[in-house]
Amino acid sequence: MNKEKLEAQYRTHHERGKRYGYLFCHGQRGPWLQNWIGTGKKVLDLGCRDGMLTRYFCRGNDVLGVDIDRKALEIARKNLGIETMWVDLNAEWPFPNESFDAIVACEILEHLYVLDSLMERLCASLRPGAIFIGSVPNAFRVRNRLKFLAGNEFESDPTHVRCFSHQNLTTMLSKQFSEVQIVPIQGKILPFLKVGPMMPAVLNRLFAKDLLWRAVR
Repeated sequence: MNKEKLEAQYRTHHERGKRYGYLFCHGQRGPWLQNWIGTGKKVLDLGCRDGMLTRYFCRGNDVLGVDIDRKALEIARKNLGIETMWVDLNAEWPFPNESFDAIVACEILEHLYVLDSLMERLCASLRPGAIFIGSVPNAFRVRNRLKFLAGNEFESDPTHVRCFSHQNLTTMLSKQFSEVQIVPIQGKILPFLKVGPMMPAVLNRLFAKDLLWRAVR
């Protein structure tokens, strides 16, 4: 699919799903990113869309936002004042080696067809000691497993082309990065028990809605 057709697909998806101005997991990832990145950094934000998550870490940093949807990029540029670039991450990587202190990829890897070469290029674009931060939906959480057991589709987003569990995410990141931390985000173990740091790790992994990570080069 060429770049213009892919953009049209995602723009339609964003407009029909009312995804402009929407933030997955209601901003729970924001404080984590803000703390991990800090300030005074050169940051590449992959799949930034309209900047709803970018706003948590753009202040005090030099941020380049990247997306396939130019309408979303225009919103991010207007609202946040960040530099933006129109890129198809399935086919392009126009970033020089050792040029970023942090790369962010929240809710983007599940949309990409070929990850091995992208991860190699991504790692090369990080300076020594820099960090790679991102998140993916926890495709194998208990709720989705029950849907599958009942014979129902558990994936409702037509733009997702791959699924991640805590285990395969850890394996993928550990190939390129020396230190990997994965934080389960949102979800309920029971109606009155939420996923969080006070819960056993195995339960968080089984019930979390999202998996957020920090990996050090």
